Amino acid sequence: MAEIATIARPYAEALFKAAGANAAALVGQMSALGDVAANEQLRQFADNPKVGAAQVYEVITSVAKTALDGQVANLLRTVIDNGRLAALPEIAAQFKALVNVRSGSSDAIVYSAYPIDGAALADTVSALEKRFGRKLNARVELDPELIGGIRVVVGDEVLDTSVKARLEQMKVALTA
Repeated sequence: MAEIATIARPYAEALFKAAGANAAALVGQMSALGDVAANEQLRQFADNPKVGAAQVYEVITSVAKTALDGQVANLLRTVIDNGRLAALPEIAAQFKALVNVRSGSSDAIVYSAYPIDGAALADTVSALEKRFGRKLNARVELDPELIGGIRVVVGDEVLDTSVKARLEQMKVALTA
């Protein structure tokens, strides 16, 4: 993993610098390209020596189903020409992280045992923003194993208020 991250960093930084103030608008395009490039069949197709770079570019852009900005298209061509298609999902992730740093926000994953409605999610995100001290771009994922409560992951920070975590704490306390 460290190797892919090392390969991806210069590409993400170059696009970030080239995009300037327009970087936030390119996050969706990069995310779409990263999702497409994560497909193993596509990477096998791209690795085929009988397939040219132009063909790989056309397949990726047609599957992504999004109009590409000139800078993103140039990055995609460069990545394909350099044989770094496997790094594209990581390039997209690092690019999004750079945009988040500039805007002072972070991505947050809220794991919940049950679906959270819009109003409750807004209240939860507001409380979490106070707790973590920055703006959060939250997305909810269901995890029935939590039994109840939520588990929030923001970067390398975790806030776990789930029933499962509390039961584990009780188990440790009782067996100690």
